[in-house]
Amino acid sequence: MEIRNIAIIAHVDHGKTTLVDQMLRQAGAFRENQHVEERVMDSNPLERERGITILAKNTSVRWHGTKINIVDTPGHADFGGEVERILRMVDGVLILVDAAEGPMPQTRFVTRKALGLGLRPIVAINKVDRSDAEPYRVHDEVLGLFIDLEATHDQLEAPFLYTSSRHGTATTVLETPGVNLEPLFEAIVRHVPAPTGDPDGKFQMLISTLDHSPFLGRLGIGRVERGVVRVGDPVALLPLGEPGLVSEEIIERARVTKLFVFEGLIRLEVTSASAGDIVVVSGFDGIEIGKTLTDPTLPERLEGIAVEEPTISVDFALNNSPFSGREGKYVTSRQVRDRLFKELERNVALRVEETDSPDTLAVSGRGELHLGILMETMRREGYEFQVSRPRVITREGPNGERYEPYEELLVDVPEGYMGAVMEKLGPRRAELTEMRNPGQGTVRMVFRIPARGLFGYRSEFLTDTRGTGVLHHRFLDYGSWAGPLAGRKRGVLVADREGSAVGFALANLQERAQLFVKPTDDVYEGMVVGENSRPEDMDVNVAKEKKLTNMRTTATDDNIMLEPPREISLEYALEYIEDDELIEVTPETIRLRKRVLSQTERRKAARAAARVAGA
Repeated sequence: MEIRNIAIIAHVDHGKTTLVDQMLRQAGAFRENQHVEERVMDSNPLERERGITILAKNTSVRWHGTKINIVDTPGHADFGGEVERILRMVDGVLILVDAAEGPMPQTRFVTRKALGLGLRPIVAINKVDRSDAEPYRVHDEVLGLFIDLEATHDQLEAPFLYTSSRHGTATTVLETPGVNLEPLFEAIVRHVPAPTGDPDGKFQMLISTLDHSPFLGRLGIGRVERGVVRVGDPVALLPLGEPGLVSEEIIERARVTKLFVFEGLIRLEVTSASAGDIVVVSGFDGIEIGKTLTDPTLPERLEGIAVEEPTISVDFALNNSPFSGREGKYVTSRQVRDRLFKELERNVALRVEETDSPDTLAVSGRGELHLGILMETMRREGYEFQVSRPRVITREGPNGERYEPYEELLVDVPEGYMGAVMEKLGPRRAELTEMRNPGQGTVRMVFRIPARGLFGYRSEFLTDTRGTGVLHHRFLDYGSWAGPLAGRKRGVLVADREGSAVGFALANLQERAQLFVKPTDDVYEGMVVGENSRPEDMDVNVAKEKKLTNMRTTATDDNIMLEPPREISLEYALEYIEDDELIEVTPETIRLRKRVLSQTERRKAARAAARVAGA
């Protein structure tokens, strides 16, 4: 049987998962009367809520006697580690580009990785049915991108198709409307090379993804690089390290207990698989991403999986607030620690390090969304913890200079809001590198900006553009330290005692602040309950009740009209807090708080800092 292994890569919301839906339907993976949800590959609850792909997933279709293994990948730059590790499983990539937006930051990132591995690309210019589509312009931009990324001659000869994921059509000639996805399947079979592994050699396989089964334990997913693997075969698991032969003293021996291949949306149990197929194996307790499975008689290790280093870091700490343990199932530092180290097994772009405090771990990732998804997953599992403000990971330059990560920021805004965006990005040390007007009254600007300059900017951007702007960013490079940057311009309201918020007190405060709490919400001393309209912090009593008297006037009996409080999400909280604040994350609530809860202790610390500054 012929096999083709292909990954679908694109920027977020360019239509990857919808296209996979149509490929599965037209290849006959579903029964005619079978009810299938839209974006069936986004099976994770967080993916469905947010409308983005977070985890890379495998599926397959059969087309005229050829089995096509498909990997659906995330489109957000923060989950680039998911893309980097699965590219080792495939021989070609389908690059999906929006017919109006063109190549975006994530498109450039994953395309550079794919071309660097020598994979054969197929380009699909998607959403050609959009009213503002400009497929010929996008065609030229993709070719320009390939040239910038130093693609080989064979890669530059990539076939171009014009597709509509929603309608399930593809065509090689734009003037001839597509009818179905047959041109896409034909392009995959014709242009993606078949796996080159030797089916007659000794078994060898690289683990690219992990999964878990309550019945089988840990599962390893990867492509069989060489030979044949059968259920019951003795297999050697080689530790991480340099490629080449490994001494027998350090290998782990086990037997393959179960073997699966992907057929549509299910895992089909098989007794054997040969070179080129993507399989799932069980029977190995010490299996990890990047390790090699081989025949015990030839323990030859494959090159491991390399991913780019994280750029930002936060501290995960024990929840020591007065409300600790009220909502969470796992609240101790040992339980949080075990969960974070377990995440390292499958999240290859994550780093967890010890700190001076036994109750605190430094967790590093690709971006705020990358870390935010981890926090959201943990709180839904019943964990309680506290998180610090994100900080960038710096490096030392060649002359002992301090270097920090810089991001490429791409902004699409209506022309009327261009000035407001430029004005806000100036103090954040952003440099304008490109500006063009693609039409429809929209301006596209590309900036080079320090990664910490983006902290807290997304909410400001949405406010400044009245929700009409689009913002994307990706890691660019390391550059010289940009110096101090402007932080949050407004102070916060801090509760000065424990109790329940009362409508009478909140009504008096909302005239000078934006509130984060509503009546009956429990608060404690040091908890952040709102945003002040002025730069300084203010201690307030949100539990103050109206005094009861026997005097009646029209003023005292007025109805209290409260504005809805601001919703605090994890991503918003990570952008919002300052260095002296923490996020309290529990299964039911996200609260903001000061590091030092006591009002008296905070005042003492402020006076001490003022004396040091004066000296």
